[in-house]
Amino acid sequence: MQSHLEIGKFNELEIVRETPIGLYLDSDAGEILLPRQYVPQGASAGSNVRVFVYKDSEDRLIATTLIPAAVVGEFAYLKVVAISRAGAFLDWGIQKDLLVPYSEQSGKMEVGKKYIVRIFLDERTQRIAATAKIGKFIEEGNTGLRKGQNVSILVYRFTEYGIKVIINDRYFGMLYENEIFDKLHIGDKAEGFVNRIRPDGKIDVMLGKPADIAEAKAVILKALKEHRGFLPLGDHSDPGDIREMLRMSKKTFKKAVGGLYKDEMIEIREDGIKLRRMDKAKMVHLFKF
Repeated sequence: MQSHLEIGKFNELEIVRETPIGLYLDSDAGEILLPRQYVPQGASAGSNVRVFVYKDSEDRLIATTLIPAAVVGEFAYLKVVAISRAGAFLDWGIQKDLLVPYSEQSGKMEVGKKYIVRIFLDERTQRIAATAKIGKFIEEGNTGLRKGQNVSILVYRFTEYGIKVIINDRYFGMLYENEIFDKLHIGDKAEGFVNRIRPDGKIDVMLGKPADIAEAKAVILKALKEHRGFLPLGDHSDPGDIREMLRMSKKTFKKAVGGLYKDEMIEIREDGIKLRRMDKAKMVHLFKF
C-alpha cells in the first residue's frame, strides 16, 4: 500500500524502473524521476530509496538524495543568491533555489545577505516557497512544554537581555545572557532545555542540561585543583567571569559553592574561594570524576 506523498519532505519510495536518465519511483501521485546523478550506489528495481521530493521549474515532481537546509514546516537561515520579478531566490542546498515571493518579504531582500525564513507549501500550486514573515507561523498559548524538556532552538535575534530563539520550529523563546556559554550567531541551531515557562506563557530556555549541583561542585573542585587550590570568584564576581572560567551560570555557581562550604571542602574568602586542606584519601575521593 502506497503511503501519502509529502512534497517538500523526505519520502521512502519504491524503485519501479530504471532508465538512462535515472530511476522512476512509485508514489500515490504517479511516478517520480530520481535523476541519474542522485541515484545511490546499489539501488535497483524493487528496493526503496529515501528521497526529498519537490517540483522542478516545469512543475514536474522530482526526487533528489541531496539534503536541503530545511524541509516544509521548518525554519532556516539562508542566503539570497538572485533577485527576479517573482521575488528573491535562496540557496537551500538542492539544485533548484527556493523562492521568497515579494509578498512574503518583511523588507527588501538583497543578494548576498542571509535571512531567517520558514519553508512552506503553497496549497494552491503545491510549490515549495519560503517566507520571512515568520510571525504567522509562531504558536502561542498552551505549548505543552514542561520545565527541563529537551528542545531544539534556532538563534533568531539578539536583544539587550540575551537571544530570542525559535523553539522546535513552533514557538518563540528567550535565552538569557547568563545562560550563554558559547559564541552564538543568527541562524545557529543548538540543543536546549526549557528552563522556565512564565505565567504569561513565555518560554525561557537554556543551553545544555539543567544544572546538576553535584556536577557543578565537581567542576569547581577540579578548577580549584588546577589553580593551586584557589579561585578568585565569589558572590560579587561578574557572571561573565564565572561563565568564562567554569562554564556555568552565577546562580548555579553560588548553589554549588554553598554546598561545598557546607561539606567543609572549601573556605569562602573576600577575594575568592580556597580549597581546604584534607588528607590524601579524601582528596582522591573528591577528584574521581
